[in-house]
Amino acid sequence: MGHYLPAKWFKCRVEKFYLFFDPWFSLAKKKIGETEYGIGWIPFGGYVKIAGMVDESMDTEQLKQPAQPWEFRSKPAWQRLIIMLGGIFVNVLLAWGIYTCLNLFTGEKYHDLAKFENGIAVSEEGAKMGLMNGDKILKIDGKPAVRMENSMINMLLANEITVLRNGKEVSFAPKEDGIAHILGSKTAKLYITNRFAPVVDSLTEGPAKKTGLQKGDKIVALNGKTIRFFDEFSDGLAGKKNQPITVDVFRNNELKRFTFNTNKEGKIGFRPDFKEAEAAFNNTVTNQEYSFLPAIGRGFERTVESLTMQIKQFKLMFNKKIKGYKNVGGPIAIVKMMPKEIDWVAFWSFTAMFSAWLAFLNLLPIPGLDGGHALFTTWELITGKPVPQKVLENAQMIGVIFLMGLMLLIFGSDIYKFIISPFLK
Repeated sequence: MGHYLPAKWFKCRVEKFYLFFDPWFSLAKKKIGETEYGIGWIPFGGYVKIAGMVDESMDTEQLKQPAQPWEFRSKPAWQRLIIMLGGIFVNVLLAWGIYTCLNLFTGEKYHDLAKFENGIAVSEEGAKMGLMNGDKILKIDGKPAVRMENSMINMLLANEITVLRNGKEVSFAPKEDGIAHILGSKTAKLYITNRFAPVVDSLTEGPAKKTGLQKGDKIVALNGKTIRFFDEFSDGLAGKKNQPITVDVFRNNELKRFTFNTNKEGKIGFRPDFKEAEAAFNNTVTNQEYSFLPAIGRGFERTVESLTMQIKQFKLMFNKKIKGYKNVGGPIAIVKMMPKEIDWVAFWSFTAMFSAWLAFLNLLPIPGLDGGHALFTTWELITGKPVPQKVLENAQMIGVIFLMGLMLLIFGSDIYKFIISPFLK
């Protein structure tokens, strides 16, 4: 629609308006006036075919004839540029509209990093990135870190992270090895969380159970050193395999001490009470509500944030250490990202993000995409000379081959992961 409307305004003939693609045949079609409206059978977006334009249809026969007033090629460069950028504009407008409606009707629910009073607990992958247990995340690339959900993505894309560590501000560049581990792992996506007390929930066959630890015991010291959080206890056990340790617990308002050996893996055999962790995590939730005008403003901010995030993520694909191209996904990956049950906030949030992603993708100066067409038209505006027709045709062919290669990479990754995933469980 973004291309269709300005094409009509500038009196271009629109030959086709299709949802999905229709090589050889279409599922449904109806001609109204000069335009054929239809539904194709290959479910990848859609297109409009504008007369007199070099596009992915590679219909060059029409271009061999003299230019007609109603053809795209006969219009001034500034009109052609507006027609080309119309799709990108609508992608951004759609994302902005969805985010605005989400703000207005549901608000924003997020985990506020300022409420992590005791700092964060870090997974092994997060530690490889450079974070430490107890850190309070202050800034990412110089901007205040507020929302945990956004910050977890932004830190993977950042050049600099600033934290409060042991009372001092520390800035560092996240290590690429850690980022690669997080992107490549199915279990490491939540690489930071809140800290919680080490309360025993269940015991397995092991040293803790044999020695007499019980459900509900709260660990307060390890080898005489005070313990407040489960991550401190885990860190204290690190490297202590088959070694004697002393554990102090608080039970029924009494302090009890147990001495025993860790097992060969350096564990003592208990699971912490995650209800306590969940309660602590829920205490960090903030519900931000918006009235009409602030909802519009915040909607625009979220659109810009989403666009910026897409650009930064794109860079990860070509990083030699991070190897982001290994984690690309297509339709199968998108379906897997969707919640198992109906969650309209998640659905519309994803749709807005995806629309912003399409705006960025289409803006890339690759022949075959809107950005490629816009590049050649901008060149004509600057130089006053149109790009030769043969150059446009060859560039379009190269762009189509590149895009097909990119689709093969994405679909190949999807299919490969789909096939091998049962064997990785």
